[in-house]
This record gives sequence, C-alpha cells and structure tokens, in this order.
Amino acid sequence: MPKVSVIISFYNRIDYLKLVLAGFERQTFRDIEIIIADDGSKEEIVKEIEKLSLKVSFPLLHLWHEDKGFRKNKILNRAITQANSDYLIFIDGDCVPHREFVREHYDYRNENNCLTGRRVNLSEKFTNKLNETDIKNGSLEKSLHLMISDGLFGKSDYVERGFYVQNKFLRNYLNKKKRGLLGCNFSIHKNDMIAINGFDERYELPSIGEDSDVQYRLELNDVKIESLNNIAVQYHLYHKLQERPQKNLDLFAKIKGSGLLFTPFGINK
Repeated sequence: MPKVSVIISFYNRIDYLKLVLAGFERQTFRDIEIIIADDGSKEEIVKEIEKLSLKVSFPLLHLWHEDKGFRKNKILNRAITQANSDYLIFIDGDCVPHREFVREHYDYRNENNCLTGRRVNLSEKFTNKLNETDIKNGSLEKSLHLMISDGLFGKSDYVERGFYVQNKFLRNYLNKKKRGLLGCNFSIHKNDMIAINGFDERYELPSIGEDSDVQYRLELNDVKIESLNNIAVQYHLYHKLQERPQKNLDLFAKIKGSGLLFTPFGINK
C-alpha cells in the first residue's frame, strides 16, 4: 500500500496534465499513487491518459464520469473512496509540484491536522515556454529569478510563494499567520475527510466548494488547518481567473447557517 495517494482533479487539459506528471516524476518522496479524478474529459483525452499510465514510474488510476457540467466534487469523492493510502494530497491538474512537495506534506502530517500550501500563478507567456523535459530537469525550481522578473515586468503573480524555504526559523515565521485551505494544495488523513462525508456535491460551479466549505466543516470537527507557505510549493499554469459565483456563496451561507459538519450530499448519500 502506498504511503500517499495524490488526487489530481482534471478536465481535458492533457497538455497541462503532462507537465504536472513531469513534476511528480522528480519527487524526492516516491511512495505514492496518483489518482486522476476526471470530471468528464473527451474520449480522445481518455485514450491519451491510458497511454500516459504506461509511461509514468508510479501507479496511476484514472477515474472518469460522464460530462454533465461541473461535477468536480463528485469525482473527488469517488477518488477518496478508491484511494489505497490513509493519507491524501489534493492538487489540481494545472499545478506543477516542487520536487519536495509530497515529502513536505507527508513529513508535516499530524493527527487532526489539515495542511495547506500555496502556489505561484505563472503568466501565459511563462507557461507557454514550459515542456515536460525541462520540468523533469528542474527548470521551474531553477528559474525563480525569471519568475521574479516576470512578476515585476510581466503578469506572473504571487512569485514570492515560489521561494522554497528550508530554514526552520523562517518556516515558522512565514507560517505564523493563519491561512485558508487552498483546494489545489492541501493534504489530510483520509479518515478526516470521511468524517465530514467528503466534498459537498451540490456545488456545481468552481470555487468555495472545494476549499472554504471543506475548511468550515473540518474545523467544526476540530481539525486544525495548518499553513505550509513556502514549504509545499506549487507552480500554477496559466488560465483566466474564475469568478466566485453567487450560487456558491448562497449555498455556503446556507451550510454555515445549518452548523452541520457532515454533509448529506457527499460520499454517502
């Protein structure tokens, strides 16, 4: 049984997924399985993933359901139930991990804790220059000076989050401030997700449902959110910013009003 199940949410962007998997190929922590939680990608994309599964150096499970609109939480819940590890890391299919990403999440794990890192938002120009070979050779980790330049004179954002800090004092200092759970970069014991019945599947638009809602219900169950800023580092590949839809905000307000940690619309209906 692997020590860590990495769950990657995914939809159609096979070019980005290849870059993400290249990032996992250079991880220093290798005792993992990868689960692709696919929210209804096209048939030709599914075939591409089948080919990829034969090339990667770790077990890869591809879970798919029919495309009926945004049902990310539903496929994520299925991934939770099929994960072979007791410890889960959640990441999006457009976020390339730093080479120490998995190890840091695993080493910092603790009972009743949920760990959340942060990410650099790469510009379109910077993203378009990336390829699998360069990522496997560590180009992202070696290009921080270029990211800084692109942040100053281009369109990359939150470049400071790309600094991987090893000094223990600095780590503690940078993570004194409480930060919210980030849906594309968090890890947790499987039992803690089961205890809140996983993700609420009523969220049928992006944002809030994969992080703010989960954090709220975890904290009701006395699970502490701990920050791994500048420790569990990600590089977010470019796409247009998504708005926080009012429908999600209204649902979240309703959930907070109920005060229930266990959603009836999760893993077990």
